Amino acid sequence: MPSEPALQLDDTPQLCKPFRLQYEQTRSAWVLLYPEGMVKLSTSASEIMKRIDGKTTLGAIIRDLEAAFPGAALRQDVLDFIETAHARGWISGAP
Repeated sequence: MPSEPALQLDDTPQLCKPFRLQYEQTRSAWVLLYPEGMVKLSTSASEIMKRIDGKTTLGAIIRDLEAAFPGAALRQDVLDFIETAHARGWISGAP
């Protein structure tokens, strides 16, 4: 039986402290900075993380991404990434 996703569609994900999302010119990539280091994000992970603002629901983030990239079925990919980001402590969510 599949487990419940880390966040539900009506949850509002937000970046956890001490992480900070930032574009790094030297790496030409979006990264998550934290005191012990940095995580370089893929292009798709960056598109998701840029939309996590602590105000927008996960469902709205998915709709926005699908509007930005028409024809792509992104729901499951976004949910998978959100589950991974939540498990790694990058994001949290609240109803």
